[in-house]
Amino acid sequence: MSIRDYLKDRTLFLLINFILFIIVFLIMSLININSKIVLLVFCIWFFPVFSYIIVEFIKQKNLYVELNNQMENLDKKYLLSEIMKEPEFIEGKFIYDLLKQANKDMHEHVKIYRDMEHEYREYIETWVHEIKTPIASARLMIENNQNEITKNINFELKKIEEYIEQVLYYSRSNNVSKDYLIKEVSLASLVRNVVKKNSRDFISKRISVDIDAIEGIVYSDVKWLEFILNQVIGNAIKYTREGNGMVKIFTTHNENNIVLTIEDNGIGIIEKDINRVFEKGFTGENGRKFGKSTGIGLYLCRKLAKQLGLGLTLTSITGEGTKVSIIFPLGKVNLLH
Repeated sequence: MSIRDYLKDRTLFLLINFILFIIVFLIMSLININSKIVLLVFCIWFFPVFSYIIVEFIKQKNLYVELNNQMENLDKKYLLSEIMKEPEFIEGKFIYDLLKQANKDMHEHVKIYRDMEHEYREYIETWVHEIKTPIASARLMIENNQNEITKNINFELKKIEEYIEQVLYYSRSNNVSKDYLIKEVSLASLVRNVVKKNSRDFISKRISVDIDAIEGIVYSDVKWLEFILNQVIGNAIKYTREGNGMVKIFTTHNENNIVLTIEDNGIGIIEKDINRVFEKGFTGENGRKFGKSTGIGLYLCRKLAKQLGLGLTLTSITGEGTKVSIIFPLGKVNLLH
């Protein structure tokens, strides 16, 4: 706020005072009052007026500068009313009370929507656990009636389970910190478990897998890592050609991190889609060709990796394949191994 803007806002107040003084001046001139007395009256009149304007300007400017600094340093701007000091002038007090009331009302509305989201997430998690019962029963029936048809049904059930798992992780993705357990994880064991989980798909599409060059210990949550890795390997299988497909999984040890890379020789991703593959709902050219992509898998992987403190990168060449890297930063604990 500049002095010019402030004076412009007080134009009416100053104009009234000048008009009144001119009227008084004219009256004093008519009755032949000495000019020195007129000057004295002018000083007596306008000294308090200008003093008041200057003092008010300083108070308001100090308040606005302080508020502006606080706003710039705040990550959550809506908390301004929680940390601002109550102003000393009446207009500032009024604005302060309004901001407090607005902030209180906002928190009440946020609580309503937070409760609604919590109830919805609880319902989704309950639904996921409930639906596992009929799936388990269906698997039992398949085991007792083995034939080509039930094998195909079992294959489709696996897909259903993967989509259900994706729903569960999506519902929890905003609250990872409440659900993970950090412990020592062997990358070799982690990869073997996920590859075994997808073994039927590797065999059915006659895709070979190389997991010999994996070593290293990291500290993270096994359950979340398995989900991320399963999504990446699932994509590698989906977009790799049958018969001559190859998925290679290996680790690279750097000074500050361990990189777990999943590389395939599939159809690859066109250049204009590469920068968007982690966007929510983005399916791209490959998704339209294959028709079964939801655009959620890689989005979830990036989101969960970020909350676990991991890096996730993707490079690809059309017609040659795709390479996805999960980057595990090395902390003091990791460096001991």
